[in-house]
Amino acid sequence: MSLRSPLGRVLGIGSAKQGAHHWWLQRLTSIALVPLTIWFVVSLLSLPSFEHVTVITWMAHSWTALFLILFILVATWHSQLGVRVVIE
Repeated sequence: MSLRSPLGRVLGIGSAKQGAHHWWLQRLTSIALVPLTIWFVVSLLSLPSFEHVTVITWMAHSWTALFLILFILVATWHSQLGVRVVIE
């Protein structure tokens, strides 16, 4: 049995050693999002129209589908990392 308060037990223990890894992941995902976002915007603006058939045809190409999946995954991961920082 200890007479120390919960704050007293925590002080002096040190960090969890996860901050640098989290920081690097945020930077890596943000760097990856720059070219993916530029590609996404340029690709959408180069479409002749935004009709459903045109967009579906554009998304059906293999490279477009791959880049869209990468864009969605990286953006989701980056958002999750940012929300985690806000919550913590």
